[in-house]
Amino acid sequence: MSNETEWLKLMNDKLAGRKIVKVRIMSDGEMEDLGWMRHSVVLHLDDGNLIYPSADDEGNDAGALFTNDKELPTLPVFG
Repeated sequence: MSNETEWLKLMNDKLAGRKIVKVRIMSDGEMEDLGWMRHSVVLHLDDGNLIYPSADDEGNDAGALFTNDKELPTLPVFG
């Protein structure tokens, strides 16, 4: 993708309207397959896709998710 407009369209096409049907912590095997040192949260979507945060665009390690919810401001990394 070459620009933000193209990325935004693709992200909206893939994510807008989806539902999170399950939330879990990444397994040891998934973490090892990615070469990560820590576990992240994994969001299961209703279309079968998974979303999990990374520390950066290159996928160098697990990442946290931040929210504006006062009771759950951060979905942390584990391990």
